Amino acid sequence: MRKNIKLTAGIATAAALALGLSACGTSSDPSSSKDAAGAADKPLVVAASPTPHADILNYVKDHLAEKAGLKLEVKEFTDYVLPNTATETGQVDANFFQHKPYLDDFNKKNNTHIVPVVDVHLEPLGLYSKNIKSVKDIKAGQTIAVPNDTTNGGRALQLLAENGLITLKPGVGTNARISDITDKKGLEFKELEAATVPRALNDVDAAVINGNYAIEADLSPAKDAIALEKADGNPYANFLAVKEGNEKDARVQKLAKLLNSPEVKKYIEDTYKGSVIPAFGAPQ
Repeated sequence: MRKNIKLTAGIATAAALALGLSACGTSSDPSSSKDAAGAADKPLVVAASPTPHADILNYVKDHLAEKAGLKLEVKEFTDYVLPNTATETGQVDANFFQHKPYLDDFNKKNNTHIVPVVDVHLEPLGLYSKNIKSVKDIKAGQTIAVPNDTTNGGRALQLLAENGLITLKPGVGTNARISDITDKKGLEFKELEAATVPRALNDVDAAVINGNYAIEADLSPAKDAIALEKADGNPYANFLAVKEGNEKDARVQKLAKLLNSPEVKKYIEDTYKGSVIPAFGAPQ
């Protein structure tokens, strides 16, 4: 039977408090290493976004983990902050929800020590609209919603630039900001938390939505997006991550192997039909 454990508000508060008390420490402390070594028989607790991350983990839990000798517990989080703070403080053992540009930015801003273990999949970022059917139909005076965090915001602006909707300063790359737009072509922009962008789709002319949030909103990136990121050479593969020093935990290594298995590849392809793409291997 599937057992997902939702994070309560009280636990969230505790996680934030614990981070403030322990962010200056690292998992290289002897006590941390000892705890990791002694946890081999305990369930591996993984924080994950509900879709597709928790779905993939639950597939592993229900079909592959027992045979591999892995006890797996999945905790669902609906934001992009608490999974990392909970991993940093040891409230969970690992997380699965993010890509490298986001993690690098998060670690820098929060003095956390989270590291990637293995790439699993790519969720192409897409541009969606309730009324507009083609990028060429977007006109001056219309409003586009974009994520407000540094990496996904920059990623969204790159998608718009690649499709001729804006012009960016040369060389800004994935760290582009609204202030880096040299030609808005008459468009207006509304910056929102990534998780809330799908809910704003009725209030704007178009919106750039992360793949997992699009799926949760019953949007199909492969079918519904009027512009979609290319998979080739994309740096935004989502990966399993842990606090630095826990990469060699036997349970983590078992899960990493299962997440890159042929069975998981088939599950992703059959379930998401191009809206989520397998992207196995070592993180870049």
